[in-house]
Amino acid sequence: MKTGYIQVYTGDGKGKTTAALGLAMRASGAGMRVYIGQFIKDFAYSEILTLKKLEPSICVEQYGKGCGFVYQAADKTAHIAAAREGLEKGLEALKSGRYDVVILDEINVAAQLGLLEDGAILNLMDQKPEGTELILTGRNASTEVMERADLVTEMKEIKHYYNDGVEARLGIER
Repeated sequence: MKTGYIQVYTGDGKGKTTAALGLAMRASGAGMRVYIGQFIKDFAYSEILTLKKLEPSICVEQYGKGCGFVYQAADKTAHIAAAREGLEKGLEALKSGRYDVVILDEINVAAQLGLLEDGAILNLMDQKPEGTELILTGRNASTEVMERADLVTEMKEIKHYYNDGVEARLGIER
């Protein structure tokens, strides 16, 4: 790609990670190399099993200790360390020249929870090479991150069966 852009998928609706993974699949199918760094998450969601089959075209790594655990933790030291490692690895992937697309999934949530500072995300955005596409996902993207991005999509929840007690289903939400 001559020009890579910065995309942000945010909002309270379902589909931010799904949209990013769809882009990863499309890029892989076009012969591009993709790096996916997942923040917060530490579970082998079903998509991880599929993405591992697409290595080396798609590389996926997780940097988290679990979302529920972040909210419950009195001491967030381990969560902060995992998020910082993810940020470092994401920046390394971005600057390495090995990847055409870099996806940092749930990075906005990591910032919202205080595991990363918005300034660190803005710094990462500033270091994006011209020909690399950068996708940042997660609820509550900061105003500054959205202003700096080239494309921002807000997923808006209108109705969700989770509110009726339906738990995350294998193959659909996890």
